[in-house]
Parts: sequence; structure tokens; C-alpha cells
Amino acid sequence: MSNVLVVVYSLSGTSRRVAELLCSQQGWRLASITDAQPRRGVWGNVRCVADSLLRRRPQILYDGPPPIGFDAVVLVSPIWAQRLAGPMRSFVAERRAALPDMAVVSVMGGRGAPNAVAEIAQLTGRAPVLATAVTMREVDEGSHGARLQAFGTAVDQARADAPALRPVTLSPRNA
Repeated sequence: MSNVLVVVYSLSGTSRRVAELLCSQQGWRLASITDAQPRRGVWGNVRCVADSLLRRRPQILYDGPPPIGFDAVVLVSPIWAQRLAGPMRSFVAERRAALPDMAVVSVMGGRGAPNAVAEIAQLTGRAPVLATAVTMREVDEGSHGARLQAFGTAVDQARADAPALRPVTLSPRNA
């Protein structure tokens, strides 16, 4: 698959750095999700946690082409409170019928990526083709580049009719 769209939501800029690196490595197009209501200060952080814990779908703005015109979409999102970030949840829920094969990159402090992948599968009714996670520390150190390159290559080579690959934490039988 060479016609891939990367859709990113990034509050702090870390997920955006991951998405931009992936796009530069693979030559893919980048699209962005932003909050309709900005998240500033302490109350913005409280909203992040509340949106995740309550699985709320905040209003978003999407700056990008329709995903349906691509072979695959890579969703790059932070993990909040060990769950999918609310704005990415909104994007997936609003556009689930128009999303082609999906791959997921979770950017996290330490845990929660399998929860985000499972939530995306529940929202769309189908599992992402591939998923990976990077920590904020790896992004800050720059040690995530090779793994991201391998992930991008795997997405690019994936066939639409190939069975979904699931992380071991979601499918112990595949271990």
C-alpha cells in the first residue's frame, strides 16, 4: 500500500513529531485533528482525563482529505489515562464508515496502547491491520526511528486481504 494517509492528534506535539517522522520516512500524506475547544492549563488537563475515563467524544476539527480515498489510514494518537485520547475517539467514531484499512501508532507515557487498539476495533467493528506503540521518552531520545521505519514498511507492504495482526496482549493465542 503506497497510498497511505497519516491522521494525527497531538496536544503536546509529541504525537505530531512521531507522525511527521513516519510521513518523512515513507512519503505519506499527513492530516491533523484539533480540538474545537482548546485545552489550556489545568482545566484542559482535567478535560483530557475526564474525556478518556468517561470515553467522551469531544468536538473536533479535521484538516485533511477524506480517508476513503486512501488504501490505508495510520492513526497516531496519545494515550490518556491508559485509553485512547478523546479527539481521536471522536474522529474514528465520526468517520468509521469511511475508514479503509487502519494501522495504529500509540504514543504513551508507559501503558495503555492495547486499550486504544481495542477501542478502535470496537468503534469500527474491525481490528486495525497493524499496531505499535512508542513512549514519550523514546520520542524525546530519538530512539524510536528504526522501529517506526519497520512499522511503516510493514504497513506499506500489507495486503488488503491479509488477516489482521494483533498485539500479543490482545490475542494470547498468537504468541
